[in-house]
Amino acid sequence: MRFSEVVDALERLERTSSRIQIVAILTNLFKRVVEQNKDIIDKVVYFIQGKLWPDWYGYPEIGIGEKGIIKAISLAAGVKEREVENLYKQLGDLGLVAERVLAKKPKTTGLLAFAKAKQEPLTFEKVYNTLKRIAFMQGEGSRDLKIKTLAGLLKEASPKEAKYIVRFVQGKLRLGVGDASIIEAIASLIGAPKEVVERAYNLRADLGAIAKMAVEEGIEALKRIKPQPGIPIRPMLAERLHDPVEILRKLGGKGLAEYKYDGERAQIHLLPNGKVVIYSRRLENITHSYPDVVQYAKSSLKAKEAIVEGEIVAVDPETGELRPFQELMHRRRKHDVHIAMKEIPVHVKLFDLMYVDGEDYTNKPLPVRRKKLEEILEPREEFNIATNKIVDNPEDLEKFFRQAIADGCEGLVVKAIHDKSIYQAGARGWLWIKYKRDYKSEMVEPVDLVVVGAFYGKGRRGGTFGALLMAGYDPEKDLFMTVCKVGSGFSDEELARLPELLKPYIIPNKHPRVYSNIKPDVWVQPALVAEIIGAEITLSPIHTCAKDEVETGSGLAIRFPRFIRWRPDKGPQEATTCKEIVEMYKSQLHKIEEKPEKV
Repeated sequence: MRFSEVVDALERLERTSSRIQIVAILTNLFKRVVEQNKDIIDKVVYFIQGKLWPDWYGYPEIGIGEKGIIKAISLAAGVKEREVENLYKQLGDLGLVAERVLAKKPKTTGLLAFAKAKQEPLTFEKVYNTLKRIAFMQGEGSRDLKIKTLAGLLKEASPKEAKYIVRFVQGKLRLGVGDASIIEAIASLIGAPKEVVERAYNLRADLGAIAKMAVEEGIEALKRIKPQPGIPIRPMLAERLHDPVEILRKLGGKGLAEYKYDGERAQIHLLPNGKVVIYSRRLENITHSYPDVVQYAKSSLKAKEAIVEGEIVAVDPETGELRPFQELMHRRRKHDVHIAMKEIPVHVKLFDLMYVDGEDYTNKPLPVRRKKLEEILEPREEFNIATNKIVDNPEDLEKFFRQAIADGCEGLVVKAIHDKSIYQAGARGWLWIKYKRDYKSEMVEPVDLVVVGAFYGKGRRGGTFGALLMAGYDPEKDLFMTVCKVGSGFSDEELARLPELLKPYIIPNKHPRVYSNIKPDVWVQPALVAEIIGAEITLSPIHTCAKDEVETGSGLAIRFPRFIRWRPDKGPQEATTCKEIVEMYKSQLHKIEEKPEKV
């Protein structure tokens, strides 16, 4: 198929903003593809999407940056790079730059002109295969080879064709075409309801492959599609509300509330051959980043093949407490994943099952999916079901929400459990509702807290204490009221000293001046003061600091606390008061800005 035919369609797409016209242009293009060579329909779809293949294939990208593209244009047009750079500064679009400079290319004469006239028109197949070849060029000297190969392709292209080749390589096709329009065009092409194509795509996130199946096998094949391990499912999305009463009303009065962890959403596929593949929320293959999760899944999922979903969360290797999302991303950026695994271990909190042993569970209610997940799961600490609770009244929902925040989570996802609570792949609806705070109280200064208890350490901290229960002071009540459990920030030397440091103050029972709902492994007489900083101050149903003062049934807690230093110069009554912590909470309270979901 001539590449110029695809380019003509791209030009028309660029000029229109009408959804109806966009679908019509795509449909006509797909018809011409099918008439000439239906084997390339998938590649044409990918090209319209601005990619060579779906991201989850895990194949390399084209890998030519702006400087490389400028050099390729320079070589193809026979002009200096500086001229290309200056024109780019004026136009701001390397595609237009390529079109402009190649249109000015000196015309060939004589035998060269005759040879060019006899040259076969550039085909879509050649463009696609050349770009594919460039993407797979690796190793020493590959950058120069990529640039020279792109320059050769641009030489064969017309100025208009070169514009779209360059834009594609740069990742800026600028068509304004979304997947929904492509789905509608495929449906129009084969005379199918768009819902059939959409569901097929949602269950197998490969729009090119769906298009190919549509033209080769027809509507019935699309209707028969079910999830397939190894091909990601487009994730179900949630709506957002801040009112517990409204949340339960939307769900029919009852729902399954689950912790919303501050981690990375993961779709875990167990293949029939025993291999495990992990996809991110954006359907990128992230298996290489989590070899530990691969092993957890292999040992814990008791099925021949399955697709489950959960949240990967970072945990403190010493205390087992949850850590922020940023630490998880720090692990992802590390080159030596095996070192990163030790420094930042992860747990997986599962919350759904979409497929198991040949059966599609996406069209079954959540209680059925959850029951099957529990049946095939052999739980372990590192790979288990997300903390959850059935709620049917706003008070319980609010209390569970506070608990989630206190445990280091972002909030809750509350899910419908009625007969129509299916897994809506690729859709956002009122079957899942996020309940997150619309505010936060960032800590901008440290506080001085009193040790009132200690917890035995795990792993490397075995034989010593791994975390301390800390309290603020209420002078009016003459009580030490808990505000956090701190296990981070200690040096190895400080950890080693803890048993000796605490020994004179360890007591068999809770001190009468300590108000705590948490029972540590050992109680400590209020005597030692430490300086603590945290991410923010939150409401907590567990901690007792300022209990009922800000909100009935809740105290205040420090989220992600970190030890700074001991304060031997301060006595316990000189610690930060609960009233001061309340004032910090109120003065630092502000709205959370809405931002894109994590990857």
